Amino acid sequence: MYVEHLALTNYRNYQQVTVDFSPDINVLLGENAQGKTNLLESLYVLALTKSHRTNNEKDLINWQAAFAKIEAVVRKSSGKVPLELVVSRKGKKAKVNHLEQAKLSQYLGQLNVILFAPEDLALVKGAPAVRRRFIDMEFGQMSPRYLYNISQYKLCLKQRNQYLKQLKYKQAKDRLYLDVLSEQLAQFGGMIVAQRLQFLKKLEGWAQVLHQGITKGAETLTFDYLTNLDLTDTGAEGLQMALQTAFTAEVDREIEQGTTLNGPHRDDVRFLVNDKNVQTFGSQGQQRTTALSVKLAEIDLMKEQTGEYPILLLDDVLSELDDARQTHLLKVIQNKVQTFITTTSLSGVARTLIQAPRIFRIQSGTLTVSDE
Repeated sequence: MYVEHLALTNYRNYQQVTVDFSPDINVLLGENAQGKTNLLESLYVLALTKSHRTNNEKDLINWQAAFAKIEAVVRKSSGKVPLELVVSRKGKKAKVNHLEQAKLSQYLGQLNVILFAPEDLALVKGAPAVRRRFIDMEFGQMSPRYLYNISQYKLCLKQRNQYLKQLKYKQAKDRLYLDVLSEQLAQFGGMIVAQRLQFLKKLEGWAQVLHQGITKGAETLTFDYLTNLDLTDTGAEGLQMALQTAFTAEVDREIEQGTTLNGPHRDDVRFLVNDKNVQTFGSQGQQRTTALSVKLAEIDLMKEQTGEYPILLLDDVLSELDDARQTHLLKVIQNKVQTFITTTSLSGVARTLIQAPRIFRIQSGTLTVSDE
C-alpha cells in the first residue's frame, strides 16, 4: 500500500496543493512552521479521520475557508483506490471510489498509517492513557471488529458512569438497570481484552526480533498486560465473566465514587527489558529503543493482519535518535514501506543510508521538488 497522489484544499496553511509521491522514501525538507508536519498530518487524518495534534477539527481548516478537503489515490495490491475526506464545521464526509460512506467506521481501514514522532517516546515513559490510546488506534486500523467493540464499549461505559452518579446522588434507585448496563459493558469489555491480548502477543514477537537487532542480542523485550481481571481464561467469554465478577464485587465502591473501576479503560501495558520495567529502571536509551522497536513492529503486524504494508510517517524523529538507532530504523524501512520523513536538514547517517529519496522543499505552504 502506498499513496500515489495527494491533493489538499484549504488544509491548514495549504490553500491548494497537488503532489505525486515516491512509493519508497519521501523527505519533506524545510524550516520549522512552514507546513512539513501539516502535510504529514493530512495523511494521518485521511487514514483515521482525526488528527494526532488537535481535538478541535476547526484547526484543520484554513482560516479563510469553510471546509478542508484531502484527496488521494492509494495504490493497493488490488489496484488504485481514490479516497476523499472533507472536514467542515458541520462534520466530516468520506468517500471511497467516489462513493460517500454512510458511516466513518465503514471508511476506516482504507489507508493504514503508522506515525512515529518525538512524543511517541512517551509510549514507554508516559501515562497509561497514552498506551491505551496507542493500542486502540493501531489495533482499530487492523480490525474493524475491534474498532466496533471499542466504540460500543465507550458508549456503554458513558451510560453506566452516568447511572452510577445518579445512584450516588440518590437520583435513581433501580439496581436492576445497573445490572443490565454491567452485562452489556462486560460483554464488549471481555471481547476487547481478549483481542488486546492476542494482538499484543503478536506485536511482542515482532518487537523482540527488532529489539535484539538494535541491541545486538544484549536485551530481550517482553510485554506485560496489566489488568485487575482474572486472566485464567483469556477467551472472550471467560473475560466477560471475570469482568462481570469484578463489577459485582465493586458495586458499592463504584456507586460511592460514581464511576466504573474495572475494565479495559483502566488497563495498561508494561514493557520489560531483561525482565526489568523499562519505565522505572530503564535508561533513556533503553526507553527510546523500546519505543522504536514497538513502533517498527507495527509494520509487520499490520502486514500480517491486513495483507498490506502501512505507510510510515516519521515526524522529525530522526533528530531524536542517535546514529545507531537511526541506522537500524532506516535499514528496516528501506525498500519495504512507503515512508514520509519531515526534517530541517538531511545529513549524516540519513543522507548516507537513504537510497534515492524523493525530496520536497516546503516553504510557507508551497511544495517544490528538490534535487538535493
